[in-house]
Amino acid sequence: MSTPEELPVVRTLGEVAALVESIPLESIPRLYVRWSHGPEADRRAGESRDGLTGVRMPGLSANPLEVEPWWEDRPVELWVARRLYDYSHLPRDKGPGVRPWILTGHATERGPDNEPLVHDVEPVGWIDERVVEEAESAVAGQEGRWETMRSDDR
Repeated sequence: MSTPEELPVVRTLGEVAALVESIPLESIPRLYVRWSHGPEADRRAGESRDGLTGVRMPGLSANPLEVEPWWEDRPVELWVARRLYDYSHLPRDKGPGVRPWILTGHATERGPDNEPLVHDVEPVGWIDERVVEEAESAVAGQEGRWETMRSDDR
């Protein structure tokens, strides 16, 4: 596994979208985004824990980046923006050092928020915080009102 210093940094929403577009939908392993202290910390932990109960989960909770077929020919950048925006509250909620990174892996089970639990993780790269800012702007520019997926908001 690469060290954080060795991982490339994806610096624009367009770069993330290009990465998503480069991987066929039926590809295994799949492409995910995870918000954490990074690949090395996650490798040491080996699994995620349910934030409510503390129960260990069989894999790392992550969110898929691949575009669903029903999205049709809409902009991939907007799809990615929404996927990033949905969990952009996590660095504030989970504290210093939590940031998004892209990974590939296999998901066989689901967590309590219906998120994939990923194993056989391979880091792809960090997502620069400017990409998250771009995502927030892209979502804010849409007609509908949308908020992040904060568990305590439900």
